[in-house]
Amino acid sequence: MSAPFYRAFEDRYRGSRELIRSRLEIYAPFLEPLLSQHAQPAAIDIGCGRGEWLELLQSRGFSARGIDLDEGMLQACRERGLDASMADGLATLRASPPESLSLVSAFHVVEHIGFEELQAIVAEALRVLIPGGLLILETPNPENIEVGTATFYLDPSHVKPIPPQLLAFVVEHAGFDRQTVMRLQEATELHGSSPVPLISVLTGVSPDYAVVAQKRAPAEVLQASDAAFSREYGLSLPTLAQRYDEHHALAQARMREVAVGAQVSEQALRKLIAIVETQARQAKASVAVLEARVALLEQQGTQLLARLQGMESHLFNPRRAGVREWLRAVGNFLRHPRPGPIVRRLSRIARMLGIHGPTRAVYVRVRARVLARLRPESVPQSTAPAAPEAPSVRPSTELSDDAHSVWNQLNMRSKKKQGVD
Repeated sequence: MSAPFYRAFEDRYRGSRELIRSRLEIYAPFLEPLLSQHAQPAAIDIGCGRGEWLELLQSRGFSARGIDLDEGMLQACRERGLDASMADGLATLRASPPESLSLVSAFHVVEHIGFEELQAIVAEALRVLIPGGLLILETPNPENIEVGTATFYLDPSHVKPIPPQLLAFVVEHAGFDRQTVMRLQEATELHGSSPVPLISVLTGVSPDYAVVAQKRAPAEVLQASDAAFSREYGLSLPTLAQRYDEHHALAQARMREVAVGAQVSEQALRKLIAIVETQARQAKASVAVLEARVALLEQQGTQLLARLQGMESHLFNPRRAGVREWLRAVGNFLRHPRPGPIVRRLSRIARMLGIHGPTRAVYVRVRARVLARLRPESVPQSTAPAAPEAPSVRPSTELSDDAHSVWNQLNMRSKKKQGVD
């Protein structure tokens, strides 16, 4: 792989110098205690790359030196006046005297070397560090599923990913007094305890991590770094998975509540539908009864009309006595009706059934028809109408009850005029 290619690759996928420099500020709490021990602590950065870490160390007062095997990266460091040279990291540590350095760092280096070389670098770092000195090893985090299965292999020089637990055990086994795992570069919106979607579980775990190890030292020296070592950093896969499970369980509980509420609503709706269907059947039956009663009333009205027509033909018989008087009486009765027993009975039945209006319409129609047939001939104005006389012939038994009622009224009028009670 050529040097220009790898430098262009770093510029594309690692990020800008400003971005990397801002990310490195997270290590500041570990650097402050080292500055309190020495006025100008010595540091070596293995695989210094473009020199962002060297710039930060120099700005804070460290005497920092970088080594790298890529001439293109070293040229970027020299352009900024940084102390950087081409050398092998393990060979450089082996050439350093014991307890001569306060800090040894390697950012995104361990994934490029074999495991035996990694163990050798850790052992040599422990030898060259002063008591309380720090070793910082940063590398991609395979806990992030997207990193472990895809983005790690974007760099063709990567050998294999190293899990955080393995790298922490390597420095512990080498003899460092304490170490912590710093998970880095996760999205800030994932911080807190809010629910997370499944995609965040798969891709939201901190994409990088670092193991920071400290060499054994007196208690007062170690105490200065206690706060930095006791802090929790970044997001692990179990943390995000637990938050997702809690959110999922809460969502399932809410769904169960909604389902129970829906079942209760469904039962209530079914009961309401049953009531409505029952009422509809009852209304349908009532309509059928009313239709039957209306049909019966229409039949009775037809029968009444037939009887009135029969009465009309009987009254128009010229052989009957007092035909003109009968016609006047029937006309007066129909113009100013005093209902007979049939009409009163029909009216009561109609009121009980709630169809008094239709029945009355039938009666009025029949009355109008009869009046049209019984309309008397015009009388000359010079002739005064004669007073009605009582009929001399008893009405036939074929007449209706209403006809008998008219007959009785005529008889009563005649008797009153004659002075008979």
